[in-house]
Amino acid sequence: MARMTGRRALFAVPVLLTVTFGVFAVAAASPFDPVKAYTGTAGLTASQENLDQIRANLGVDQPLVTRWWNWLTSALQGDLGDSSVMRQPVADVIAERMGWSVLLAASAFLIAILLGTGLGVLAARRPSGWLDRGVSSAAYTLEAAPAFWLGLLAIWLFALKLDVLPAGGLTDAASETVTFGQVASHLVLPAAVLGISQLPWFFLYVRQGVTDALAEDPVRGARARGLSERTVLLGHALRSGMLPMLTLIGSRVPELITGALLIETVFSWPGIAAATVEAATSVDFSLLAALTVLATAAVLLGNLLSDLLYGLADPRVAFDG
Repeated sequence: MARMTGRRALFAVPVLLTVTFGVFAVAAASPFDPVKAYTGTAGLTASQENLDQIRANLGVDQPLVTRWWNWLTSALQGDLGDSSVMRQPVADVIAERMGWSVLLAASAFLIAILLGTGLGVLAARRPSGWLDRGVSSAAYTLEAAPAFWLGLLAIWLFALKLDVLPAGGLTDAASETVTFGQVASHLVLPAAVLGISQLPWFFLYVRQGVTDALAEDPVRGARARGLSERTVLLGHALRSGMLPMLTLIGSRVPELITGALLIETVFSWPGIAAATVEAATSVDFSLLAALTVLATAAVLLGNLLSDLLYGLADPRVAFDG
């Protein structure tokens, strides 16, 4: 396990370097002018001399490689630079928003895994039954439904029509303090929508895996020994059928991140979505590079987690092989 983790860590270094350089290259080719985004309407009346001075202060007058190298060396020393659009250190921007994004993504992932696994097991128990046909049809439909569309539909139904849940934000509009109860109630809709958007893949993988496991000889042998159907299903078939689903965890991380950005925007959740959009449209090199590195690292960690979970669940898998 340690050897595989070390190899993955070494592999991540060139990947992250390439990703950060790619961010600076794409931002440099962007039609958006970071100076205009920084100055706003004041830039319309500013002299060219002042604009050139601002460009030099922001460091965007330097060559692409120089900007990337300066940011990289500073980041390795713990200095992520200052955000030109947020007017504060990049580390502070991330620290203020990352926790809320992690809370939303983790809650949604937990909903998708638990609900997808439970429905998958129930559907595999009676293939072609009414539950199997109904949930499978719903899963295939949800696969094609964009996350933001599900979010808007949820707001219309639960916030506007039924008025049982808040439409967005972190707390009530009139509240001046952040309380656990308000955060929990405001988290329900975005977490549920994001979780449901990820649910079809977990359901389909578990359903197919458990269905195949129920037809294997070890499960048949367990039934022949007189074990209860519940023990056979949960103790034998589920463990074997869950193995393919474990590999799915890492592969869903990129779409979970993308979906979280969309859901945060729809529900006005105070995560990193707004910062990401503003960094991209304003060509905020430092903030954009830091956020991209975090997203890439999350994907790499997700893939590593999938392999570790698969190896722990199946002793036949060699970590160092």
